[in-house]
Amino acid sequence: MRAAVLEQCPGDLVIDEITLTTPEPDEVLIQTVACGLCHSDLHMIDGHLHTPVPAVLGHEAAGIVQAVGENVTDFAPGDRVVSCLSMFCGTCRECSVGSTWLCERRQSLGKRTDGTSRLRRGDEQVAQMTGLGAFAEEMLVHRNAIVRVPDELPLDVGSLLGCAVVTGVGSVINGAKLRPGSTVAVIGCGGVGLNIVQGALIAGAERIIAIDLNPEKLALAGLFGATDVINGGETDAVEAVIDLTGGGVDAAFEAIGLPATAQQAFRMIRPGRTAYLVGLPGAGATIELPGTAMLLQGRGLQGLFMGSNNFKRDIPMLANLYLQGRLKLDELVAARIDLEQVNEGYAAMRRGTEARSVIVF
Repeated sequence: MRAAVLEQCPGDLVIDEITLTTPEPDEVLIQTVACGLCHSDLHMIDGHLHTPVPAVLGHEAAGIVQAVGENVTDFAPGDRVVSCLSMFCGTCRECSVGSTWLCERRQSLGKRTDGTSRLRRGDEQVAQMTGLGAFAEEMLVHRNAIVRVPDELPLDVGSLLGCAVVTGVGSVINGAKLRPGSTVAVIGCGGVGLNIVQGALIAGAERIIAIDLNPEKLALAGLFGATDVINGGETDAVEAVIDLTGGGVDAAFEAIGLPATAQQAFRMIRPGRTAYLVGLPGAGATIELPGTAMLLQGRGLQGLFMGSNNFKRDIPMLANLYLQGRLKLDELVAARIDLEQVNEGYAAMRRGTEARSVIVF
């Protein structure tokens, strides 16, 4: 099958032929229908995050089940599914208390039971990013890496549910547990940030302030539910948020992954409130915060991984919200591209002017 392979970091993706191993008892073979381009992959392409190479990247995917292993009873050929990198074992300490997104065995589920990769190029092993490797015509994954979605859901937009949407909306609902009437600031209006905005709208936030440097993204934020927008290149975003809210917001979400914007989010919140780090920082990044303000004003900064999701529950819920017209997905897609255009799609992401490109196979 064809796949986009990262040969070196940093480096471009190369379209090449690879093969899959024979499915094991707990694995599912999927025909990939669509895969979104996520900024996490770009971190690896540009060398800001380490990944073994060669590797097939891609994780925000949807497809159709082709075959299942002998232990798999919850999926059948023909099922329409969405993948999520928050795969889980269901039996470890974190899974047993409901924190499946923190599964202690998640890394091992991304490989075969003998610890080798499911992907091959001749005799060479090819790494499978996050256990998915979705920039490929087929995926072979653990059964707890996918969830069935309604047949009515278009899979090109449905693919976005597995990362950008579940991370953004989940950060609001599962992570911050936002209450109706709250005030919110969102720093960064890319794919995840826009979903934080619409997650806050769904949760009943009274005021949603979107912050970015790009006017096109700020316009999109208004479409997704922002009540106010701030261009951080033209004004001091922290002062603007404090002025708009009379002292700060109840929750601030950082969706870029930069220490400077994480510090801004912390400074935007009212005493006794929490700022949330949602964007993925580069390897080795550190964040400096004023200890006095944390203690005497009761302010906090909390990391939220993948929207604290239980994706087997959350993704079908999000799919139904879309089908009810209450969740925007179509508006997230800036371009539908072929696999061979994947490097062009990431070049567009570097320019920072669009929401999401989706590979359609």
